[in-house]
Amino acid sequence: MFTAQGPTLRELAVQALSSIEHGYDLLAPKFDLTPFRTSDRLLDAVTGALRPLGPFTAGLDICCGTGAGMRVLRQVCRERAVGVDFSAGMLAAATAATAAEQPAAEPPAGRDGPAVSWVRADARALPFAPGFDLAVSFGAFGHFLPRERPLFFARAYAALRPGGVFAFPVPAPPGPNSSLYWKLLGFDVVMRVRNALWRPRFVMYYRTFQLSTVLADLGRTGFTVELRPLTELGHLPNGSPRLCLVVARKPGDV
Repeated sequence: MFTAQGPTLRELAVQALSSIEHGYDLLAPKFDLTPFRTSDRLLDAVTGALRPLGPFTAGLDICCGTGAGMRVLRQVCRERAVGVDFSAGMLAAATAATAAEQPAAEPPAGRDGPAVSWVRADARALPFAPGFDLAVSFGAFGHFLPRERPLFFARAYAALRPGGVFAFPVPAPPGPNSSLYWKLLGFDVVMRVRNALWRPRFVMYYRTFQLSTVLADLGRTGFTVELRPLTELGHLPNGSPRLCLVVARKPGDV
């Protein structure tokens, strides 16, 4: 799973025994060399699904990490793309990557692409007025307990303009006949034991983000929600898509 240039087992252990914030500060320099980074294939599929919903003026990547999601915002937003995360180390890596390389995909002819910036903040206390017409998030929801999720969604809602879209991909849950099911279950059990015995806690659970409850939380927040299949990422044996994009829209008359 990890390359020779990626984090060592000792580095991963130190991260796992730290707080979420400090753990990611430690992991940040090598994060993009781990399987935890959102894949370009997934980012491109989300970009394709979002394009028909635009055009978007300003985009926000919530819990942006090292900035992989900026690949999406650069392509679908015209003026501004903002990444927000509470790990200073992850934001430093994102800033360095932005300065060191060209955009992952060239913007359409005739414009230079959106201005990119980074903000350090907790997703449960986003410091933004409703100035965005798109918000995205990739791979961060396991860091929030189910009771915290409504607050997360409320802050995303508050950052959006009327009619704005909050979008994020979700995978189909593996069934008990899948080895992945048991791996994720085992991980969550180990994490719960770790958090019962060790402080500070490191919240990361894979099996607490159930689509039915997520959709209910979004609805209670005020979003109208639809699911868009990401068919280019494959199908399960029963024919259903492996991943879909949750598209939650803030009403336009707020």
